[in-house]
Amino acid sequence: MAMMVFLAALLQVVLMGECQDEIDCSAIYKSGQTVSGIYSIYPTDNVHVFVYCQMISDGTDEDNGGWTVIQTGWLENMYQLTLNRKYMLRVDLEDFQENEVFALYSSFSVDSEADGYKLHVSGFTDGGAGNSLSDHDGKKFTTFDQDQDDDSNNNCAKLRLGAFWYKECMKTNPNGVYIWGKDNTHTGIGNVWSTWKGYDVGMKSITMKIKLVS
Repeated sequence: MAMMVFLAALLQVVLMGECQDEIDCSAIYKSGQTVSGIYSIYPTDNVHVFVYCQMISDGTDEDNGGWTVIQTGWLENMYQLTLNRKYMLRVDLEDFQENEVFALYSSFSVDSEADGYKLHVSGFTDGGAGNSLSDHDGKKFTTFDQDQDDDSNNNCAKLRLGAFWYKECMKTNPNGVYIWGKDNTHTGIGNVWSTWKGYDVGMKSITMKIKLVS
C-alpha cells in the first residue's frame, strides 16, 4: 500500500542533525538552517522524531521556509505539535505528466488518540488542485483495525484500501493503492485527489506538510 510520499525517498539527502530545542521545521529554519533534509525535532520535551524539513517551496515567499513533511503513521506527533500551536497545511500534488498543483489550508490540527485523532482543517486556498480535504474535516482516523468513519455499513479503510480521515468514504485517498495514473478498473481505491483528476487517476506524489503560523 502506498503511503503519502515522504520526500526523503525521492531526494538525495543527508541527516542534518539534532536540535534539542526545536519543536518543528519552522523553528529549525528560524535558527538559521536553510538546507532541506532530515532533522530531529522534539514535539514534546522527551520525545524526538526524524522528519524531512522542506526549507523552500514552489509557492510565494511567504510559503518558503520550515515546512514539516508529515505522514499518517505520525498521528501522535501531529497531535502534540498542533495541541497548543496554530499550523497551516499545504498539500502538493504531481501527476504522471509532471503537472504540479497544490491546496493550502490556513488552519490544521489533529485531536488526541482518545478522540480518534480527529482532523480539523479549514481556510482553503486553491493552487489548482481543488478542495478534496474539507469533506474530511471533523472526521476520525480509520484503519483496517480501527473503524471510526461515518459509513455504518463499511470500514472505509478496507473498502478504499487505505487509511485516512474517512467520511463516507472519501474525496481523497493519499494512502490508497499506488495505481500509476489513470486506471478505471481501480476506481476509488487509488491514491487520488478527486477534485483535480477524479477517482480513477492516481497521483505520482501526494505530499502533506505543515508550517507554524507566526
